[in-house]
Amino acid sequence: MKNHHLRVYRSEENLGKRNQLAWKIAEVANDPVDVERKVIEMLINRVIDNASVAIASLNRKPVSNARAQAVSHPRPDGALIFGLPNNRRYHAEWAAWANGTAVRELDYHDTFLAADYSHPGDNIPPILAVAQQMNKSGKDLIRGLATGYEIQINLVKGICLHKHKIDHIAHLGPSIAAGIGTLLELNTEVIFQSIQQALHTTISTRQSRKGEISSWKAYAPSHASKLTIEAVDRCMRGEKAPSPIYEGEDSILAWILDGPNSDYQIPMPEKGEPKLGILESYTKEHSAEYQSQAIIDLAFRVRNKISDWADVKSIRLHTSHHTHYVIGSGSGDPQKMDPNASRETLDHSIMYILAVALQDGEWHHIKSYLPERAKRPDTIKLWNSINTVEDQSWTEKYHNPDPNKRAFGGKIEIILKSGAIIIDELELANAHPGGARPFTRDNYIQKFKNLTSNIISENECKRFLDLAENLENLEPKDLKELNIQIDVNKVENNLPNQEGIF
Repeated sequence: MKNHHLRVYRSEENLGKRNQLAWKIAEVANDPVDVERKVIEMLINRVIDNASVAIASLNRKPVSNARAQAVSHPRPDGALIFGLPNNRRYHAEWAAWANGTAVRELDYHDTFLAADYSHPGDNIPPILAVAQQMNKSGKDLIRGLATGYEIQINLVKGICLHKHKIDHIAHLGPSIAAGIGTLLELNTEVIFQSIQQALHTTISTRQSRKGEISSWKAYAPSHASKLTIEAVDRCMRGEKAPSPIYEGEDSILAWILDGPNSDYQIPMPEKGEPKLGILESYTKEHSAEYQSQAIIDLAFRVRNKISDWADVKSIRLHTSHHTHYVIGSGSGDPQKMDPNASRETLDHSIMYILAVALQDGEWHHIKSYLPERAKRPDTIKLWNSINTVEDQSWTEKYHNPDPNKRAFGGKIEIILKSGAIIIDELELANAHPGGARPFTRDNYIQKFKNLTSNIISENECKRFLDLAENLENLEPKDLKELNIQIDVNKVENNLPNQEGIF
């Protein structure tokens, strides 16, 4: 792994394209290095994981609306949409739009946290959609996904977008473009231009994750996916992009990130070096913001030490800078304490999550967010007793450059009215690769079955899992069947309607 030094260049310095970050990314994408066995196995896990959470969210309103838009764009040789029959095909960019929204809606798929945040599994829907439309094999898809994960994770390691209130999808456009470039075996020049166009068109602010969080949080990654597929198509036709997109005098670093004095180090594999980025990422056992995963497990562990919630005077959670300021009381968002808040807001409130996890001893992607659950008087009282504080030691663990030492948990102090204090801490979620019960293939399959058990048939469950587990051997005709089909009468908005423009 080699660090690429990234800074702003004045126009007269005339930075050559081969020294630009976008070109370095394109070179990684165009490197035909073999995908290692452990990476293949993890990619299969994440394909299964994405499908499980997508099907569980299939009839939620944002997903239904995204699908209603997408089905207005059929294409006989196109891509598949989750839930719909495999004989219905759609333009790849619209399939990516519908499927990406379904994957993201429940905030329940994989994550990587470093200098910034990401859900690298957001790369899967667009790269899969293009693979299906372009008659690619499972092996081609694996190569493309390995690149998507690698670029996404390395950008997240090197560039903090959140500090400048820029949404993390700004790292997603370039990673998708690179992944599609690998998938289609495009030349370095085309991938380079595609990355630049993708970044230029997918910059947005973090207001989508601040205050009253709306359904746009689910749409944001799929919007980046759609724009990126369109960008790659243009560049394949010979179009070019604003350049240098990162380093230019009037570009991303200069005016959106750290400014003229920007100084970043971006790790990138050297030629011939395997793409192992996905192995540093982790999925979720609980449907909530990743920084709450260890805290939920911690709540399950300490709750039995409290016999009566009325005895609790206050609760303090010591945690990292990011957790405190993004989902904790340091955010300054009153909505995070509002029983009438949206589901999207509640799953970004560690105070709410901790209160419910303590009281219930379980976490459910639907029941834990029901309005009646949020409005329970005893929950509201406990919820309002909780505050978070940044603890430098937890911030250091969060940003530890060694993935084996990086941690995202916290320490809980429960002060009882008697004056007694219950203290416990947990560094890693149980499902984390370094946690007490790391997720294995069996766990991914069980999560899939739990989330889809009352939605799809046993035969369809087996058919999909058999295809997914054999991903590297799928021929193009088989990859075109990698989808989950449901009785269309159970899928809302599976046909165009008259409520919108499309």
